[in-house]
Amino acid sequence: MAAYTDIDLEAGVAPPADLPEDEPVPVMQQLLENPFLLLFIGIAMPTVLYIVWGVMEIVNIPIAK
Repeated sequence: MAAYTDIDLEAGVAPPADLPEDEPVPVMQQLLENPFLLLFIGIAMPTVLYIVWGVMEIVNIPIAK
């Protein structure tokens, strides 16, 4: 955690009183704070869904006689 200086305290920035500084950051918070992971998920999920949707549409086309 960051050390708080007198300037921080004068500006009203203080460490939360109910959380100790050595408490680990939750895993979900680490994931949601990672912009590259969010970018990857934002590109990968629609891609996978559109591919699955396209395969389903192709499978539903009746076979010509």
